[in-house]
Amino acid sequence: MEPHLRLITGTIDRAFTGRQPWQIVAITTTTVLGTIWICQVLFQEESLYSRAKKKVFKLARLIPAVRRRVDAEIEKINDGFIKDISQVGNYYTELPHDGMSQGEILKKVDEYLELGHYRWKEGFISGAVYYYNPELIKLVTEVYGKASYTNPLHPDVFPGVCKMEAEVVRMTATLFHGGPSACGTMTTGGTESIMMACKAYRDYANDQRGITKPNMVLPVTAHTGFDKAAKYLGIYTKVVPVNGNTTEVDIAAMERAINRNTVMLVGSAPNFPYGTMDDIEAIAALGRKYNIPVHVDACLGGFLIVFMKRAGYPVRPFDFSIPGVTSISADTHKYGFTPKGSSVILYSQKVYRHYQYTVTTEWPGGVYGSPTVNGSRAGGIIAATWATMMNFGLDGYVEATKRIIDTTHYIEQELRAIKNIFIFGTPATSVIGIGSRDFDIFLLGGELSSLGWNLNSLQFPSGIHICVTYMHTEPGVADKFIEDVRSKVSLIMKNPTKPVEGKMAIYGVAQSVPDRELIGDFTKCFIDSMYYTPVDKKASK
Repeated sequence: MEPHLRLITGTIDRAFTGRQPWQIVAITTTTVLGTIWICQVLFQEESLYSRAKKKVFKLARLIPAVRRRVDAEIEKINDGFIKDISQVGNYYTELPHDGMSQGEILKKVDEYLELGHYRWKEGFISGAVYYYNPELIKLVTEVYGKASYTNPLHPDVFPGVCKMEAEVVRMTATLFHGGPSACGTMTTGGTESIMMACKAYRDYANDQRGITKPNMVLPVTAHTGFDKAAKYLGIYTKVVPVNGNTTEVDIAAMERAINRNTVMLVGSAPNFPYGTMDDIEAIAALGRKYNIPVHVDACLGGFLIVFMKRAGYPVRPFDFSIPGVTSISADTHKYGFTPKGSSVILYSQKVYRHYQYTVTTEWPGGVYGSPTVNGSRAGGIIAATWATMMNFGLDGYVEATKRIIDTTHYIEQELRAIKNIFIFGTPATSVIGIGSRDFDIFLLGGELSSLGWNLNSLQFPSGIHICVTYMHTEPGVADKFIEDVRSKVSLIMKNPTKPVEGKMAIYGVAQSVPDRELIGDFTKCFIDSMYYTPVDKKASK
């Protein structure tokens, strides 16, 4: 007998010698249960350190003094959010007894849409509004009105809107070099497109490989929509680091994170924080090596990157032309310039799309099937998306892409020439991430905000970014931004250690708080404030 087996059997003999049967059963049961518990602790996807840290903070909140302090801070933050977001004027909290006239309604709509102080029509915001043209708005408004009553849930009643959706999907698949078997659906936005891919791969892995504890491997820079999908769908996220210089995913770290429960790999083209693109060819190679589906998230820049070669800009492979890429998400409502609420999820093969679907066959209401999260869907958005794409055409998109990429490169080049700031990695499309080693970059964010600019704040590490849109290609907008950055950096360097004040200080503080659940509570307060209406004190008594 092998030495280690003799040791085990000897231990068992000593443990059971002279014991009563019930004692042997008790010892055996305790040993088995203890072993199972240890295995559950040691082999959970989430690290022991991460779970321990969450537990410590959760227990700390049970201490009355700590709880009171936390509650007080949350209340103060909540009051501040409500004060900031509540608008001057009356709120409607009950239906009017007599319906408003069309003229009254349109007047009220104009009043509501004028609320807010950012000059988005002048290009003073990062992303958000990617194109603004009254003639296009007139077209899509008329098209939406014509199709506003349609619902693709009823394809027999509204076959025309279903035809439009099929054409949008096919045109988009062609742009991403999808072959005859490429397919997909429209969704309401990038998050839903991401969620549908995650659902498809979770269910595919469960059915084909018997995986019951799925995980996905993705860069830390991947869109937070993946984390949202993971929470909804019960998928563990194995987040891997990026290269500090390029901000592209560390391929070696990604390979180390893969295990037998990995159901999908993720790459960004480009990512949201820095606008850099992961090495999709290398990720696809891992997918082929381990037989794991690969999703490319092109929600942000997809409708730029597909036109860049035609616009005269080199771009690395990123789409279905790479063997191993099995799905792509791309938002039409960003650089496709369609109305908000429109995106596309694409697959290389129909087998994956089938796992995206939800089908119920035993319902008394009949056999029910739907392609996405929603049952009923707005046919007006589908029609308006189709109309916008047909109106722009290939040449129109190429020209728009050229203007946006030209402007992005111009801004990047000028910012690199400004001392005391740096650019994260090499932007692949239209996002430029800005950082500083000489001062708190949120100082610059605050100073630019005082001039009317609305930029995106980044964390881990601190940064800000501008997402260049068609609005920034208008004469003078890019030069105005560059000059404002240059002048504000010069001002900051007169006192580079000055503490950050105002709203921008929140971002710096948020990064330093180790209890991330507390930051989550603050975020929930902000979301709550968006639903603010004044309370009728008389009615509440």
